[in-house]
Order: sequence, then C-alpha cells, then structure tokens
Amino acid sequence: MMKQRFYISVELFLFVLLVFSGARAALAKGYDPLVVDPNFQAQVRDLTVHDASRNRDIPVRLYLPANEQPAPIVLFSHGLGGSRAGSEFLGEHWAARGYIAVFVQHPGSDEAVWKDAAPEERMAALRTAASLENFLLRVRDVLAVLDQLDIWNKSGPLAGRMDLTKIGMSGHSFGAVTTEAVSGETFAMSGTRLADPRIRAAVIFSPSTPVSTTAERAFGAVKIPWLLMTGTKDSAPIGPADMKSRLAVYAALHGAPKYQVVLNNAEHSAFTDRALPGDHEPRNPNHHRVILALSTAFWDAYLQGNKDALTWLNGAGPRSVMEPADDWKASPEK
Repeated sequence: MMKQRFYISVELFLFVLLVFSGARAALAKGYDPLVVDPNFQAQVRDLTVHDASRNRDIPVRLYLPANEQPAPIVLFSHGLGGSRAGSEFLGEHWAARGYIAVFVQHPGSDEAVWKDAAPEERMAALRTAASLENFLLRVRDVLAVLDQLDIWNKSGPLAGRMDLTKIGMSGHSFGAVTTEAVSGETFAMSGTRLADPRIRAAVIFSPSTPVSTTAERAFGAVKIPWLLMTGTKDSAPIGPADMKSRLAVYAALHGAPKYQVVLNNAEHSAFTDRALPGDHEPRNPNHHRVILALSTAFWDAYLQGNKDALTWLNGAGPRSVMEPADDWKASPEK
C-alpha cells in the first residue's frame, strides 16, 4: 500500500510539473507585451498645440511608430514640474508596439516652475503650482490636444496616421489626477464630470483620491477600463496623497474592468525616468519592466481588442514579469 501511494505521489508530481512546464512554454511562445524590434527607433516630433479659446500654447512630443498606417493614440500627462521630455521609456516602448504616444506639457505646472526659481525657493514654487487653477488648465489642455489631433489627422504630415477611435489616456502624479478627471471622475461639489468620451481606457500611475470627497463618490461612476499602478512607498513630496488614498481608488471602481499593481518598495519616482530628491530606495530595474509589460498589454486589450493580450492580462501573464512581493489585482468582468 505504501509503495502504491508512493507511485501515485510521483505520478501526481510529474503531472503537475508537466502542466506547469507546458503553461510556461505556452506563455513564452505566445503573446509577449515586451517584445519589440531591437532595431526600432521612434521618430520623435516636438509640436505645439495652440488653444485659441485660451490663447494658450501647449507643447507636445509625439513618438511615432514605424508603420504609417492609422495607429491608436496614447496620451501622457506629466507630474508636477515635469515636461513632455519626461518618461521617455514609456513613449519609446509604446511607439515600438505600434502606438502614437502623445506627451503633453502643461505650462504653469511644468519644469519652468522650478527651473526659474532659486534653489531654496523651488519647493515652495512647486507647492504653489499644485493649484486648482493649474488642474483645470491641465484638463482643458488634454481636450485641446484631442481636438488638434483630429485636425492634424485630416491634413499635413500626420494626415491619416491616427486611429482616433482608439484613444488611451495616462499620467503620473499630477498627471494621474489629470487622467482621472478626463477619464470618468465625478466631482463632489457639483456632480460635474469632465470625462471626454473620446478616451476609451486609462493607465494611471500613482492614483489618488480627492481630499474633498470619498473614493466611491469620485470614481464610482467610471465607465471605462482603468489600470492603476502604485508602489508600497509611493508618497509624493508635495500633496496629501498617501497609500490609503491611492489604494482606495481600485476599491471604488465597479463600472468597468479594473486592474491594480502595487510594486514592492517602489517610491513615487519609480514611474519616471529618474530618482527624485528625498528617495531612499535603490531603483529596481524590474519595476520599469512591469510597467511596460502591463501598460502595453492593457492598451492592446482595451484599445485594440487583442484577445491574446486580454488572455495574458487576465491570466498568468502579469505574474510572469512581477517579483513575488509585488501585489496584483484584476477584475476584468463587468
């Protein structure tokens, strides 16, 4: 009897090993959001959008894919004190995967805020720039850029290059707040929604809940898929957002597919190109690998309708790029 049980245990072990190996092999041979042409180099164009209604110039940087067929669009809104040149790793990868990445720069809350200030006055200048006025300017910047993309797609060197039925929105920190606003947030004081229906999905780096309301009131009416990314040490040097505020966003979403990754030991700067003053943790190269893989699979699934990407995203794919201590949540069915 003992010998029989031993044989059964061995057979069970071999069966599990075979299934596991087969799953890994299938994953390796199938869809992979990190695969790009090693010789690809994005064509980068720096342009300016003029919003005549506000007499406001909005700098943008476009990362263009090699294929000149109509491509889906992904917009990116930088954090406080950033610029269109930041987070290049995102623009390059998304373009390599066939997207036109449009990086928007927001005057009034961009790099000019701190570059034009004396070193000892820079933090105060940044705090002043994190204002309601600049938030509203940012929201209207996104809408103005979307309007301009439609114009550029009709004539000129970019004519016919954009598929404006497939638009995603993303942003980090103050750019995350901007993204939340144009992608479905409800504002408690008035019940106003600034969401633009042209935006079909959103990736939000360092999300947060407004201090003036609850996450449920702010995000309970979101109707498009959201992918949230944060870290266990994602505290911003400016603003009240903490981990409770960031994690509350996912729990409040219930009207569309939702996903969340919490990267272990990732600080606020993990979602940008470089460390920020005051960082304590060494940068983990795998964080950018996870960010690129998850964001790409999400865009492929929800902008392009790629079934393999959706299977990867809802299955073992995310865990195949994460480290064991990273946390992953997915609620794809709505």
